[in-house]
Amino acid sequence: MSRRTERVNVLLRKQIGEIIVSQINDPRLTSLITITNVEVSPDLGRAKVFTSAMGSPEDISVIIDTLNKAAGFLRRELRERVMLRNIPHLQFIFDDSIEKAQRMLDLISDVRSSDNTG
Repeated sequence: MSRRTERVNVLLRKQIGEIIVSQINDPRLTSLITITNVEVSPDLGRAKVFTSAMGSPEDISVIIDTLNKAAGFLRRELRERVMLRNIPHLQFIFDDSIEKAQRMLDLISDVRSSDNTG
């Protein structure tokens, strides 16, 4: 990955997060939403926006669907905020890495507690 794409990834992650918090007033987006990562394509035409959210699987599905439907609005807002010739098309994807990490920590904790009692 080039330095430029890395810089664009960081810039988009920050700006998309700010726009979601300050500009989108959708009742389906009431839970805590975190933009965990952005991966732009080498030509900067597309960006995968990895998103983490709290809630049931159904809630998360609604959140991702809502964000994908708001992608056009987000692109317009990004156009006003960032100095890029072309704003990439956004695709929101659920990032379950935080949940996986929490499960791993829980398993480690269980093993440690069973070692102490056994």
